[in-house]
Amino acid sequence: MTQLAGIDHIQLAMPHGGEAHARMFWGEIMELDEIAKPAHLAVNGGCWFEGGGVAIHCGVEDGFLPARRAHPALLVKDLRALIARLELAGIPFKQGKKLDGFIRGDIADPFGNRIELMQRV
Repeated sequence: MTQLAGIDHIQLAMPHGGEAHARMFWGEIMELDEIAKPAHLAVNGGCWFEGGGVAIHCGVEDGFLPARRAHPALLVKDLRALIARLELAGIPFKQGKKLDGFIRGDIADPFGNRIELMQRV
């Protein structure tokens, strides 16, 4: 039997100085709350967000390249409403291929990282 019990957080990379963009995207558009990083980690930059049972940690990475294939898949309550919010913010949504039991698609965070959004149907 596995000893795994869940996922504590998802770490996404971002370039140096990207905190304001991360706050706009994850805080204002995706409506997560920013939480304080521990002081000994805050010196590295980045920012952390939580809400709805999801924890996203945005960490600064030297030589940053966006993750276009590897990605988190986030469950959402009302995908249509979120798509409308994203469109108002100028963030395009790409409808995903059919997957039984879900409607889904992809967006990119401000740094080009792929984020899959899924709603159970």
